[in-house]
Amino acid sequence: MDEGGNFQVQNIHTLSYKRSPDRRVSNTLTTENRRRITRRGIGIGWIPLFKGVEENLLLNALDNSEMLLLPAGASLMKPGDINFYVYILLSGKVHAYLDATFTIKSAIEVPLGQCIGELSMIDGKPVSAKIAAETDAYLLKLSREVFWDRLMIIPGVASNLLGGFTERMRSTNDIALRGQREQLELLHLRKELDVARQLQISMLPLQRPLFLDRPEIDACGSMEPASNVGGDLFDAFFVGDKTLFFCIGDVSGHGIAAALFMARTIGLLRILAMNYKKPAKLLEMLNERLCVGNDTNLFVTLFCGFLNVKTGVMQYSNAGHCAPILISGGKVAPLAIPKGVIAGVFPSLKYKAMKHTFDLGDTIFCYTDGVTEAQNQQGEEFSEERCMEFLNRTDNTPLSELVDAIRQEVITFTQSKILDDDCTMIALRRTALPQKKVRL
Repeated sequence: MDEGGNFQVQNIHTLSYKRSPDRRVSNTLTTENRRRITRRGIGIGWIPLFKGVEENLLLNALDNSEMLLLPAGASLMKPGDINFYVYILLSGKVHAYLDATFTIKSAIEVPLGQCIGELSMIDGKPVSAKIAAETDAYLLKLSREVFWDRLMIIPGVASNLLGGFTERMRSTNDIALRGQREQLELLHLRKELDVARQLQISMLPLQRPLFLDRPEIDACGSMEPASNVGGDLFDAFFVGDKTLFFCIGDVSGHGIAAALFMARTIGLLRILAMNYKKPAKLLEMLNERLCVGNDTNLFVTLFCGFLNVKTGVMQYSNAGHCAPILISGGKVAPLAIPKGVIAGVFPSLKYKAMKHTFDLGDTIFCYTDGVTEAQNQQGEEFSEERCMEFLNRTDNTPLSELVDAIRQEVITFTQSKILDDDCTMIALRRTALPQKKVRL
């Protein structure tokens, strides 16, 4: 063994190798070869099973035992195999895979000098783990006869074996306890995520319709995260007797970080919308606030507008979000939007605003890319065109039914209820005002 603890494999190259069908290469450790190894200074006392044991007794007991070369990628044993041998790892890297995935995440590296297969050899039960070489590895192969009838009668070997079992049990217990702690932490995390999901949903206006006491406007929204919590957002609330603020946004990424950034965005929007009635100015202020302390470089795309529900005039601005779809006079088309940069990354940005006047019965449908970019099994996207075609067939449908119908259309298209991205929509329609009763 060299200074780094690796077996000097070049000293056994003089042995005659014989290929076996499973790509493993073996040779017999004859008396002459044993003497060669001894003369070249390769001891075996570094192996835990042989620690403190007289080496000459060990070498005599190991006469005619096989030295095995296990090529990189080859398996020594796999679950369900019946094993009749004990192997000792002399050099190279060998992993034990503890679950059925056989991935490196489930692998435990076998230390040099450690025994492999002794438990299955002793109790006769099938092998429970896959053992495979990551690099070329040399192993000493011990039959039952050698193991029991020759080695175990040598003073010190049996106690070393028991010591190895004890160490293995301690290691196994540590792994089991660590796994149990991780499982408890996972359960706790899932509970926390459930609470976070409920809190996130409670932040959004999900009642249908949104404004029961405002007959001049019909509004409905929906947000469905791809995971426990998501980064999409929408909101709608009055900032005056006649002015409705509404928005829809999509935070980069998924999960907890995106959800926290979403919550921060919603909170800022509710404050800023009460103080800045111009959408471009609102986005500029929002961007400045989001840039502060944003070391993770998360960002949000956002469309927002202020709608006068009496006149139908809407002022709106955009920060990198997809264009809403306008349904007006039996026609369905994307709303023209100003160009705007995503919010939260680059400070001191300027945004532009545009105006549009809604006629009675006109509808604006806002969405995130989780709707239009949902893919079917062939990799085709649902697309803005399919969304507009569907909206064209459902003109004058109540908005609560419309939002649900589009979600179902996406499910039908993808043939899956599982989302690859958060799916969020908000629709607004200017409705006819109730006519005042005239007294006769």
